[in-house]
Amino acid sequence: MINTKPRLALAFGILCISIFPILVKLNLTGGLISAFYRMAIAVALLLPYVLITKKFKLPKTNVLLLAVLCGILFSSDVAVWNIAIQTSSATQASLLTNLSPLWVGIISFVFLKNKPATNFWIGTVVALFGMAMLVGFKFFLELNFDTAFLLAVLSGIFYSIYLLVSKKALSHIDVLSFMTISLLASTVYLGIICIVVHEPFFGFSNMGWFVLLIQAVVCQLAAWLSISYATQHMKPTRVSLSLLAQAILTSILAWLFLNEQITVNMIVGGFILLLGIRITFYTKTLSIIKLRVKNK
Repeated sequence: MINTKPRLALAFGILCISIFPILVKLNLTGGLISAFYRMAIAVALLLPYVLITKKFKLPKTNVLLLAVLCGILFSSDVAVWNIAIQTSSATQASLLTNLSPLWVGIISFVFLKNKPATNFWIGTVVALFGMAMLVGFKFFLELNFDTAFLLAVLSGIFYSIYLLVSKKALSHIDVLSFMTISLLASTVYLGIICIVVHEPFFGFSNMGWFVLLIQAVVCQLAAWLSISYATQHMKPTRVSLSLLAQAILTSILAWLFLNEQITVNMIVGGFILLLGIRITFYTKTLSIIKLRVKNK
């Protein structure tokens, strides 16, 4: 019987992170300091809870180092993506960072024992085609190969490595302890960077602080507790590809709150993208069918 809890958790996490590009696009704070407060506020809320309820468990040194590395990778992803969004179009930054499933598949194929199934590659091609249709093929002809372009690609690479490393770490540690350690590492890491580059830590508007709070509570805590739980119970390749659905939800939210237009191409592209994601979930079904045929 298929366990639906990880899938529901993943769907909820995707819903939570889909508002993030909209918040960043408001440009109420700098990209680096926005990433710092996203982590700092989240850990300030999570740490007292896990300590009071005694749900924090310090793992072995090797697992602890993996969790710290995850914090550095994830915060690097968020920081460079924030800057990419603010220095180029949100569409370009979102598209390029969402190439992460491709990097996850390639890294898994080259370095890991568990190779991606055929369904993953088929689903990836279909989903990326849907993504291209969602943003418009003309967009690719107008890509600006500048620093923002490289940062957006780098964001996707950071994120893909994070997914693979977090999968390894989460096989030896519970989600709450993992999130606490990785958030602490993210906060210290980004705090040092912000100090070095002289990012202002204060002086934001009330709306700016409110947006930072929403990023921490919804886009970080709620989203990544859910996605980490899903990663613990699902293949990282499948999780990374499923996260492409964020682009569809972000487009809908941009239409509702930023008056951005939704075209027929975007609707069709969204359906194709979801179809690509759905293809990756047929692996178990096909394996069962093959097993039954073999037994006959």
